[in-house]
Amino acid sequence: MDFSKPGSSITVPAAAGTVPGAGALYSALVGWSASKALPSRLRPLAYRAFARAVGANLDEAELELAAYPSLGDFFARRLREGARTIEPAADAISSPCDGVIAARGTAVDGALVQAKGRNYRLEELIADEGWASELTNGQYVTIYLSPRDYHRVHTPVSGVVERYDYLPGALWPVNPKLAARRDALLARNERVVIRLNAGALGSVAVVMVGAAGVGNMTLAHGPSIPFSAASLRAAGERRRLELDQPVERGDELGAFRLGSTVVVIFQPGAVVLAGEVGDAVRFGQRIGGHA
Repeated sequence: MDFSKPGSSITVPAAAGTVPGAGALYSALVGWSASKALPSRLRPLAYRAFARAVGANLDEAELELAAYPSLGDFFARRLREGARTIEPAADAISSPCDGVIAARGTAVDGALVQAKGRNYRLEELIADEGWASELTNGQYVTIYLSPRDYHRVHTPVSGVVERYDYLPGALWPVNPKLAARRDALLARNERVVIRLNAGALGSVAVVMVGAAGVGNMTLAHGPSIPFSAASLRAAGERRRLELDQPVERGDELGAFRLGSTVVVIFQPGAVVLAGEVGDAVRFGQRIGGHA
């Protein structure tokens, strides 16, 4: 995506919490190794070994293993046709990704739970005070994607993608153990905030949060596909792309090259979400319904 296109971008100081040094170096090294092409004859062996180590299901992969040039490509693999079913009920909210529910609740006074005893601010997560006011007291769910999971992100509701905001930040790991120890981790890491207009449900935020080793978040819509967050990281600037892209529930929004986290926030009174912290979810599964 061309975030420098006239009329489509904004530039502001780098997000608070950007942390150069060890975390960024680790992410750069992991990202570099994940992008290195493997000899085709070694790919099936390497990916099967990785899948055994983390518990990934290779039967769901769209392509033969030799067709994925690098570990990053394998991570961002699409599913074979029929591997998932999108919840058919018209009033359903479907899971945007595979993973485990790390938090679920109501953003009371704009506070979201990161882990037990640690909260963070909605306006810091999405970096838009006016929009945060609209979403305050709405329901939200946070889903953590581990290395075993399918790594593409989809829209939980039908609507229109109105914009993307790329927000620079740190690249700390986001696994539950670290989330329980580091304040405002999800609001400090690099992220892409996707704004959806969901009609009667109002505005919906889908936030893709980068993490250590996630050197290449990509987005599925825009004038240049795919957009890579890595292409903007060096500038250390926030960028915005305005869109008017209709999407149906289950349509792809983007992908992670390695494991990370997705946060979805709804306007107050719009939906009723379900599920408990620790529950495993799969893309397309019902996780709530219209209020």
